[in-house]
Amino acid sequence: MTCLDLEGILVPEIWISVAEKTGIEDLRLTTRDEPDYDALMRRRLGILERHGLGLSDIQDVIGAMEPLEGARDFVSWLRPRSQVVVLSDTFYEFARPLIERLDWPTLFCNRLRVDGKGRVVGCIMRAPDHKRRAVAAFQGLNYKVFAVGDSYNDTRMLEQADRGALFRAPDAVVREFPQHPNFQTYDELKSALLEAMDAWRES
Repeated sequence: MTCLDLEGILVPEIWISVAEKTGIEDLRLTTRDEPDYDALMRRRLGILERHGLGLSDIQDVIGAMEPLEGARDFVSWLRPRSQVVVLSDTFYEFARPLIERLDWPTLFCNRLRVDGKGRVVGCIMRAPDHKRRAVAAFQGLNYKVFAVGDSYNDTRMLEQADRGALFRAPDAVVREFPQHPNFQTYDELKSALLEAMDAWRES
């Protein structure tokens, strides 16, 4: 089983794209910078409210986004070799067009609360620590799990997995979690996955 974070691994950071489109620099902050996801989302919702931005404004930005270069080919390469699940803190209302462009890998994520005027007023979180808990559940079904992330909110998932790797992670995360290799290319990630699969077959 391969568990992948979405943003930064397969697609660009959604909130950074929104910040670039709207010119609201405060929206550039992500889980690469802020480990407390609840605090980060409260901050984002406050910014959206102050600037009068609704769900459709964010979806317009996402509609023009494409997966990272090589990401779709990487997922296509991986799917015949491993079960693939994307574990993300994003929201189905955001992620659907991006998942479609990746040929529909399985996605576990959260939902938004949206009022009748299209304003984002809250979040419906899947479960506390859902990435780590999902990996632990797969292990409970006797899967070996290789997990890949890039941010603070991925590190518990990586620690739970049988093997964990960072992908293009920021320097601060790499320094704090040196036990996880930090790969820069999909080819490097493929090699690490093949090595793990070979080791698990022999064990």
